Amino acid sequence: MTNTDLHEADELNEAIRASARDLLRAVSPLSRLRALRETDPGYEQAVWKKLAEAGWTGLMIPEEDGGLGLGLGAACAVASALGRHPLPEPFVAGCIQSLTLLSRLPACSLKQTLLQRAVSGELVIGVAWQHESGQQEPGQQQAVRQEQTGLSDEATVNKNGSPALNTVKHWAYPARADGWLVMDDAQSAIVWVPSTVDGLQETVHPRVDGTMASTLTFKGVQICADQILVQGEAAREALNYANNITRVVQAAELLGIAQETFDQTLEYLKTRVQFGKPIGANQALQHRMVDAYLQVRMAEAVMAEFLADPQLDDDLATAHCARVKARCAHAALLMTRSAVQFHGAIGYTDELDIGLYLKRALHLTSWLGGERESRQLAMPLTVREPASSNEGRQDEIPVGIDWNERSEDEFRSVVRRFIHANYPSALRNPPKRLHWEEIQGWYMTLSRQGWLAPAWPREHGGMGLAPAKLIAFIEEMEAYGVARTPDQGIINIGPVLIRHGTDEQRKKYLPKILSGEHIWCQGYSEPNAGSDLASLRTEAVQEGDEFVVNGQKIWTTLAQDATHIFMLVRTDKTVKKQAGISFLLADMKTPGITVRPIRNIGGEEEFCEVFFDNVRVPKENLVGKLDEGWTIAKALLDFERLFVGSPSQCWLALNQLQRIGQKRKLFEDAAFQDQYIVSFLDVLDLQSLYGEFADVVKRGDALPPSVSLLKIWATQTYSRICMESVEAAAEWGGDDVSLQLGEMDVHPARRLYNSAITTIYGGTNEIQRNILAKLVLELPT
Repeated sequence: MTNTDLHEADELNEAIRASARDLLRAVSPLSRLRALRETDPGYEQAVWKKLAEAGWTGLMIPEEDGGLGLGLGAACAVASALGRHPLPEPFVAGCIQSLTLLSRLPACSLKQTLLQRAVSGELVIGVAWQHESGQQEPGQQQAVRQEQTGLSDEATVNKNGSPALNTVKHWAYPARADGWLVMDDAQSAIVWVPSTVDGLQETVHPRVDGTMASTLTFKGVQICADQILVQGEAAREALNYANNITRVVQAAELLGIAQETFDQTLEYLKTRVQFGKPIGANQALQHRMVDAYLQVRMAEAVMAEFLADPQLDDDLATAHCARVKARCAHAALLMTRSAVQFHGAIGYTDELDIGLYLKRALHLTSWLGGERESRQLAMPLTVREPASSNEGRQDEIPVGIDWNERSEDEFRSVVRRFIHANYPSALRNPPKRLHWEEIQGWYMTLSRQGWLAPAWPREHGGMGLAPAKLIAFIEEMEAYGVARTPDQGIINIGPVLIRHGTDEQRKKYLPKILSGEHIWCQGYSEPNAGSDLASLRTEAVQEGDEFVVNGQKIWTTLAQDATHIFMLVRTDKTVKKQAGISFLLADMKTPGITVRPIRNIGGEEEFCEVFFDNVRVPKENLVGKLDEGWTIAKALLDFERLFVGSPSQCWLALNQLQRIGQKRKLFEDAAFQDQYIVSFLDVLDLQSLYGEFADVVKRGDALPPSVSLLKIWATQTYSRICMESVEAAAEWGGDDVSLQLGEMDVHPARRLYNSAITTIYGGTNEIQRNILAKLVLELPT
């Protein structure tokens, strides 16, 4: 879809969602949901007809078959409204699963008749295919099924010679349907069976949310030729397609549940008073609420990314759909369970609506795959076969072209070819930050190609990559194990000068960053002014055309390699601490600057102290206005949080974990495999959320405070995967030597050390939670 198409689709789906909310309020208050719990069949035909009149039964049906043909996005819009306002009527089963399956089958008169009657609301159609709990595909576990039921799916015939159906189907939905689309595994066929047919026995049982599921026992049920809708592999493909669609719509409803319970809980935290203040002022509750918000936002990002390009006929369609459900199920279960805890004793009562949402979430997650089963279905996504790099080709890669005009596949191929041809193999996947003398050659190679600043606008010497291309560029670099360069000039001061600097400053500094003549470091943190950065005391006093700087900076990354420093200094002590700060640039060779490296727990000198003793800085090196540096600093911190929130480090750590797992044959162990897919999806879903914030930057908009979510999730995920690598490596994990795995130099402990600092710099993750609680959730203090 083009951006215009996506915008129009979003507007349409939002209108559908609003219409669905209005209809739900009008026809089904939550008191009705309580009243119909555990009744048989648990819903009402009159309301079902109203849903049909509203077009819900025809959402997924093409117009030529009598439906609306609005597609998956519209179905998910309705489902998200249902998540916020649960309905007894079986929307997912009766409008989505069964009718998607029916519409997917080959054309015939029976199909057309059934569709017309179902769309009108006259007929409720169910799907019966499942034999075992946890079964995700048709035809599984037939031997166990025969032993337990005494029935097999062996083809039999009645006295008149027609096929007979002998089987048991569990968890068939909706209960008391007028007829069933049955997967006949013996014939590999989908057949239509009216509910009134001889030999069919239906037993209903309640689900935890009060709805009903059916067990169908078929004993010698006669199947005529015209009841067979499709046979062979096409039957299985159609059922898998319908189940995939159903998983996504379930995910949309789960997302609605997560959003509604989050909103209700947030309001409760703001208004419930204990010990003389709102309970939302408690920092422990604030941090837990931020973590829940993170999961809801990540689920929203995964869903939005999927709906923008569903790829439902792709070979990995089941894996993609299962990934969406896994994330939304996690968000819904986490939020509903947390909501009970946040509400206290009242949350444990049936009087409060929170329990309704928890039970609906349990129903949806346990049907067609819960979190664990969905992750297993998503496992094929982890098999990322490297595309051909064409590394043997010697044709020159053009310089200065707009890569956004090329396809992503072509761009990735060119990036891979460039890396293979130019990146030193000895520097792949280093377990520590490299110093300038180690990485200078690669830096200059990127500079000559014009690829040093992929996110900078082209008019300033960057590549100007669109978000999708930028992520592709990062992915290819990380997939090969390309080390991080000394990039403070690229990711921090460059963007600041582009946005806040003068023309003279841009002309003076940007070209020299790109040429490698200037290497920058950041002078922010000070002793007793780390996360509380506004408490800094390094002072700059104006004397004529200069500032005289005195003070100290600490935790300055690779300052010993830098030629220049950008720093925050106090220029006015008479105002509140944020108001009297200015943003200065300085040459590290200026007299009075002293650098002292600090050795970290890994034995490396990655950070430094920087001392300023009467350092004279020209006034022309002031960026922005005097005493307004805090505004620039916050923007810079947002850029830093976006960068730190990139999935790149996580992919590196995951690649290391994969290599260790392969070396020790751990993928044969189910526990390790499940742990790996959890981490893989955590990184993949981080990438979806990262893409949303990258789009904000590309539009030229200011990053919102919620960008701190990226920093939290990326760094804690990176740290966790690094620890998983140490554990997976067993004795190797305790060695202080590198392990060579193919072309990858692995040192699990050193990468673990590296991960420890990521949750600290740029503002600790605890500070990020405070920021989110105050500025995004607006919780009381």
